[in-house]
Amino acid sequence: MAKYIFPKELDLSVSPKHRCRLLLLGSPNVGKTCIVHRFLCRGFLEDYNPTTDDIHRMYYRIRGKFHQLDILDPSGHQAFPATQRLAILNSDMFILVFSLDNHDSFEEVQRLKHQIIVTKSCLKNKSKESFEVPLVICGNKVDRDFCRTVQSHEIEQLVGVGNNYSYFEVSAKNNVRLQEMFQALFTMAKLPIEMSPGLHFKVSIYYREIEHKKLFMGKKAMMDGDAYGTVAPFTRRPSVNSELIYIREKAKPQKRILPLRFRWWQFLLRQR
Repeated sequence: MAKYIFPKELDLSVSPKHRCRLLLLGSPNVGKTCIVHRFLCRGFLEDYNPTTDDIHRMYYRIRGKFHQLDILDPSGHQAFPATQRLAILNSDMFILVFSLDNHDSFEEVQRLKHQIIVTKSCLKNKSKESFEVPLVICGNKVDRDFCRTVQSHEIEQLVGVGNNYSYFEVSAKNNVRLQEMFQALFTMAKLPIEMSPGLHFKVSIYYREIEHKKLFMGKKAMMDGDAYGTVAPFTRRPSVNSELIYIREKAKPQKRILPLRFRWWQFLLRQR
């Protein structure tokens, strides 16, 4: 039974360096939403409903620090390529999903991988050869291996040798290797692996007594474990304007802040 620890208003102060965004991309009907549902609710969706640009948010308390994870699950039909490019620019890690019984979806992942590398390398002013991004390629529906149309040598050619990418053949339906996949992704992104499902204690965001908030914020929360996670309800997708502002802030070169004694010496030298 889920414990009621998180504050209802979610007035959690999350440091910007502990906020990250995960983007899932792939063709329609390859299982992206089912993978997200496994991550959030640890269950499987039997009925297929076409996705219309969903966003989910997870809050964590891991070893006394708050973390925020936004998961973007866009529609497989991208009517506006600029929207997809904007989502790539603002995301920190990626899962590219194709279906092992659909070769067209595999070819779409090839295109998406190239687009991510080109787009992110331009933002970081790095060459495509030297740029690395936390990215996992996921071949879903391994439970339908008897209908496989994507061969192993094609996958090896896509993933490559020596790159900072990982490949997993998973089954969202039977929950095969999903935990391992998320752990590998969070490790590449240098995030706590406790953010993976099954490695943190799931709690509810709702509460009735103020004592629950004190319990979560205080040291008593360490009694039942060191990692907690909850799904934030009613998460709204950021507007295009706010996304553009976010990109501009990320593209700005970070100024090096010198210690006070060095700044004092600089001031004295300028006076001479």
